[in-house]
Amino acid sequence: MPDSSSPQPGPHGTAAPGPHWAAPTADRPVRARVSLPGSKSMTNRALVLAALSESPCLVRRPLVSRDSELMAGALRALGTGVTASGEDLAVTPAPLRGPASIDVGNAGTVMRFVPPLAALAAGDVRFDGDPRARERPVDALLDALRALGADIDDGGRGALPATIHGTGAVRGGEVTLDASGSSQFVSALLLSGARFTEGVHVRHQGPPVPSQPHLDMTVEMLRDVGVAVTTGENSWRVEPGPVKATQITVEPDLSNAAPFLAAALVSGGEVTVEGWPEHTTQPGDVLRALFTRMGGEVSRSGGDLTLRGTGQVHGITADLRDVGELTPTIAAVAALADSPSELTGIGHLRRHETDRIAALAAEINRLGGDAEELPDGLLIRPRPLHGGVFHSYDDHRMATSGAVIGLAVPGVEVENIATTRKTLPDFPGLWSEVLS
Repeated sequence: MPDSSSPQPGPHGTAAPGPHWAAPTADRPVRARVSLPGSKSMTNRALVLAALSESPCLVRRPLVSRDSELMAGALRALGTGVTASGEDLAVTPAPLRGPASIDVGNAGTVMRFVPPLAALAAGDVRFDGDPRARERPVDALLDALRALGADIDDGGRGALPATIHGTGAVRGGEVTLDASGSSQFVSALLLSGARFTEGVHVRHQGPPVPSQPHLDMTVEMLRDVGVAVTTGENSWRVEPGPVKATQITVEPDLSNAAPFLAAALVSGGEVTVEGWPEHTTQPGDVLRALFTRMGGEVSRSGGDLTLRGTGQVHGITADLRDVGELTPTIAAVAALADSPSELTGIGHLRRHETDRIAALAAEINRLGGDAEELPDGLLIRPRPLHGGVFHSYDDHRMATSGAVIGLAVPGVEVENIATTRKTLPDFPGLWSEVLS
């Protein structure tokens, strides 16, 4: 058996070397209140809409993380003013322009939401990012933009790096694409569609689009800034017109609540998340139902949500197609449950920051578990786990799932915990506070 302390071959080559973070074990029920930073998904949509607005806009309580910093940097490169205003971001729209070079890092929202803006810019805009970004699919989006009138050079790869030769305008109109790889392909076109000469009418043709809540989020945020949007079955239409954003308030990131609520479930404790919205389009809201099925008890008081662990953790059979980003945490809890779990509808996770299905199976099994890859998901049969290195593959949600397992399994070390900065500025510090 290989030494688990050294990097092992994983879903995309070899796991990155680096310092390991000793995941704290919960020696008593976790009891804590948590105030979460803003939603990454809402922050980056808000920044795009603010950049397209006819007036300056204040983005209130945004997430400050690598992904949001990359988005702000991309908008600045295109001529938009983005400056800190206390805990908020002041966005000053300006004519979009090139030449510009944009680093997308490994942020799906940046590599997909910004190219339509670049097509509206006057001048060449080049996109590139981390090595993994060059493997993530953008071909459906680039092809759709071409069909709408954009001039794009990607060397025939259907992937980054790519250069958009902006002319200052995009014709727009109707386009059909396969968005089964990512709902972000649709959101990207809708967010900029009001600025296209003819607006945009997007039709999806192919297997079901994943992450429906994120599409709902895009539509709701567009309507909130005065954009006319109509939706049908696999069809979305944005009318041409102004974007009127003066202030956009970002909700707490409910997907980032997953490991903290899981801490209550796994330890038989109680965790309260402050400011849980009464109404939200965020996928993380589904945690209430999922964790109830897995043995937790959920209650609300005012604007807060509390999950109490009952001392029992049950397996679950669930189609997570619409909430795939919750899979790593659900899988971690499932590995600690008292019965098997089958998680399906998540084949698209193979094209996220890493192949999350392969990565979760590899790391759970590395600690003595029994996780089997399915074509579109995971089958997890609980077994006693032991300590060892849990590799993150530079994926923030893999890193936090390792932390959850470490609550119940002594000796778990998470490789590259710093990757959590993608959506949580100081996960180790917040985790330590919760467990103290």
